[in-house]
Amino acid sequence: MAHLTFYTNPMSRGRIVRWMLEEMGIDYTTEIIAYGPEMQAPSYRAINPMGKVPAIRHGEIIVTEGAAICAYLADAFPATGLAPMPGTPERGPYYRWLFFGAGPLEQAMVNGAFGWTVGNPQAQGRLGYGNMERVCNTLDGLLSDGRDYILGKQFSAVDIYLGSQIFWGLQFNTINHRPSLSNYVERLKVRPALVHAQELDDKLLDNGRVPAEDHENAS
Repeated sequence: MAHLTFYTNPMSRGRIVRWMLEEMGIDYTTEIIAYGPEMQAPSYRAINPMGKVPAIRHGEIIVTEGAAICAYLADAFPATGLAPMPGTPERGPYYRWLFFGAGPLEQAMVNGAFGWTVGNPQAQGRLGYGNMERVCNTLDGLLSDGRDYILGKQFSAVDIYLGSQIFWGLQFNTINHRPSLSNYVERLKVRPALVHAQELDDKLLDNGRVPAEDHENAS
């Protein structure tokens, strides 16, 4: 089996991939990349020319971007059951909501966090998400029908990726609070793999593995 190396920083979106890896229960090596010169060094930019984390190397395959990493890992390790099998009816919604998180939700939250909004309805049509209200209404409609997870009863990689975005959005008030979203996050928070993943990253913070001068979240 090809070796898997996980490049991350505990103050980054690498926490999403950490959760994914812990849900999978596979062996991997963690490489902590500090913000600043280390993350911009040629040695790491050979992994990700963007100079950002997270990233993985699986054998000779390099994957960056959180949603892509989750999708790749779920397909590379099908026995983990974190993605619907190709050709099944759930495969379409799986991709739909995975990339809804990587596109409209991510963009809306980041723009809102920096105070950037577009009030003109016609101008909103040029955005991939329209406005935050539309994004939250869409998620509310999805999670208000009694389902446990995004795909219904089946927990999958889309819950890890999209669920993390919702989790952080509620925590930092970058998305609108709705009972359906809060209830969904509460179901995710008790998953043993998420609890363990958070413990691993929090321990790195406690050990001073993150430089204090720059705690930006990287994609």
